[in-house]
Amino acid sequence: MTCSHSNPKRSRKPCSPRKAETTPSSPAPVAASNDEYWMREALSLARQGLGRTSPNPAVGAVLVRQGRCLGRGWHRRAGTAHAEIAALQNAQDRGHSVSGADLYVTLEPCSTHGRTPPCVEAILHSGVRRVIVGAIDPNPSHRGAGLRFLARKGIEVQTGILTLPCLELNEAFNHHIARRRPWVVVKAAMTLDGKIATREGDSKWITSAAARADGMRLRWASDALVAGVETVRRDDPELSLRGKGPDWKRRTWRRFILDTHARIPLEARILVPGTPGSTTIVVGETADPRRIARLEKRAQVWVLPEKEGRVDVDRFLQRAGAQQIMQILVEGGGEVQAAFLLPGLAHRVAFYYATAILGGNLSRRAVAGDGATRRSEAVALHRVQWRRLGPDWRMTALTRAGFRAHQAACQRQSN
Repeated sequence: MTCSHSNPKRSRKPCSPRKAETTPSSPAPVAASNDEYWMREALSLARQGLGRTSPNPAVGAVLVRQGRCLGRGWHRRAGTAHAEIAALQNAQDRGHSVSGADLYVTLEPCSTHGRTPPCVEAILHSGVRRVIVGAIDPNPSHRGAGLRFLARKGIEVQTGILTLPCLELNEAFNHHIARRRPWVVVKAAMTLDGKIATREGDSKWITSAAARADGMRLRWASDALVAGVETVRRDDPELSLRGKGPDWKRRTWRRFILDTHARIPLEARILVPGTPGSTTIVVGETADPRRIARLEKRAQVWVLPEKEGRVDVDRFLQRAGAQQIMQILVEGGGEVQAAFLLPGLAHRVAFYYATAILGGNLSRRAVAGDGATRRSEAVALHRVQWRRLGPDWRMTALTRAGFRAHQAACQRQSN
């Protein structure tokens, strides 16, 4: 088993969701042997579930026979049909038999009863002849069980197709399964010289509407957001999700404010009843009990141990992981970003760069803290990717902790 990440040139999509819903006839066939092509189609579907399926993984599935797409589906929310079942239903709705078809699915089909019946039984009864899986279930209690069940029943099983992108799709889920801790993404919007605001605090807007919209999609993909009390005191933000449609209204959204000494203003917008989402104030054990009591009337409060005069961020992540929070997006000021990045607690960074320079010793920095004393102590980044967003640029990368987590996930695929 390898975690290869090839990137062949793609042709026109034959199974785009929009066309599949409006065109009753099957699209033009694609070479049936092109397993990577169809797995990319399944990955594209799975991405539509990011941020909506937690604590479940995002999964996509495509049914193909003789190069034609018969049905497609993705897991939309926890408790709803899994991707394989959605694809089978889609094929039926379009009048297609799936007997003798191939099923491409980004994650091993489940073999246990949960909120929904096991997918392997539906696959068995459907007449599918071959199941092609991108990634094996990372849960050691279930790993490989679905594939063994199908193989015993005479269904051909193939693994190792685009394993790396299938693992990356659910990097937060995989990490939580292995470590019971959240996957931490540090996000910041800054100028080319690393400034997030002027010396007077003016930060609206550092980046363009295109970059801000992309950042909102990153919020959507996360279970919770973390900011510091200084951000609340200075800007009084709502720190909410913005979107349209029923999925947005159903979305569970949590925000955590790191506030060691319980200094958050009681009239802050995030403490106002009716504000979308839930707010948790994370205070230190030395915080004034009277302030804590007043805060508890407006929000949930976590009292955690302190480290060097601040809330112990590592202990915070332990508690968040115990509450099934898979991915945390850190959107604080420079001190909060540093609290996660510099000790090696972050797994991925998403930095948005405006093509501008603020300069100045008093301008606010994206990453503050004490910084490294030696070049060898710098936060190393891996698998760096750049993307143009209007006039701005987005850089995403794995930290050393994130890279090692990916390596471990790949290794577990071959065990």
